[in-house]
Amino acid sequence: MERLQKVIALSGICSRREAEKLIIERRVKVNNEVVTTLGTKVNRDDKIEVDGKKIKIKKFEYYLLNKPRGYVTTTHDEKDRNKVVDLIKTNARIYPIGRLDYNTTGLLLLTNDGEFKNILEHPSNNIIKTYLVKINTILDKNTLFKIKNGVKLDNHLIVPKKINVKKIDKDKNTSIIEISITEGINHEIKRIFETFNIDVLKLKRTKQYIFNLGKLNSGEYRKLTQDEVNKVYEIKKISNR
Repeated sequence: MERLQKVIALSGICSRREAEKLIIERRVKVNNEVVTTLGTKVNRDDKIEVDGKKIKIKKFEYYLLNKPRGYVTTTHDEKDRNKVVDLIKTNARIYPIGRLDYNTTGLLLLTNDGEFKNILEHPSNNIIKTYLVKINTILDKNTLFKIKNGVKLDNHLIVPKKINVKKIDKDKNTSIIEISITEGINHEIKRIFETFNIDVLKLKRTKQYIFNLGKLNSGEYRKLTQDEVNKVYEIKKISNR
């Protein structure tokens, strides 16, 4: 159930404020009944008319993609590079939630639901994102301790929620690190390690909030379940208390 003015605005015929005006002016009907109360809740099966014309309610779509290397997370690219939105078969105008760099792989959510996108991107919601990072050295305990205690980027102290060494290859002098953060600063994972003159060789996002890659191969995607969508919207309910 959603507010009537929001549903009218989502149809694209006007803004939410203009939709409220239409309701007050008795120009809106729900299931053949004139509605004048702002905030009236409707669902997507209701017949909604504005000035006698039935509106088409926008249907939201939600996807989880295992992003391959060599794709950009913008919807337009001046260099004509491969775009993640082209991997998903839909006619809806979907947008990535957050960013992954061109050569970064892993979990990426996409949707045409602006409110859903905003919940997962808004800094105040502290959404945890987890990455596997392959670096060009054996991470020593002293550096690990410093990263755990926070690294300053763009005047923000980035303190990982979790960081641990998953694997060490002494022959190749590399390590695989798992790190979880909530911030959304550009290139922050790479910059954290660059602070200690460490190069990131590979970067993969494995988790975001309740979502993980599961059995999805690179380039594969799936639709989110209604239960998963509801759990994201529960974040908004909690933050509004």
